[in-house]
Amino acid sequence: MIPPPETFRVEHPRVACDGAGDIAPALGHPRVWLQIDERGYADCGYCDRRYVLIGGPADEQGVQTA
Repeated sequence: MIPPPETFRVEHPRVACDGAGDIAPALGHPRVWLQIDERGYADCGYCDRRYVLIGGPADEQGVQTA
């Protein structure tokens, strides 16, 4: 299994992803809302970013915080 390109720890189970970050927003994707489920994470279908709920079952220390 290939790991996600970026992983962000978040405090809320509902997050928005537009693919922007260190790149210009024009290079991102349409904003989508993701709901973190019982697995403790959600993956963006556009950019493959993974959002992990802090304190959830998938939370591991040492990942970048959004």
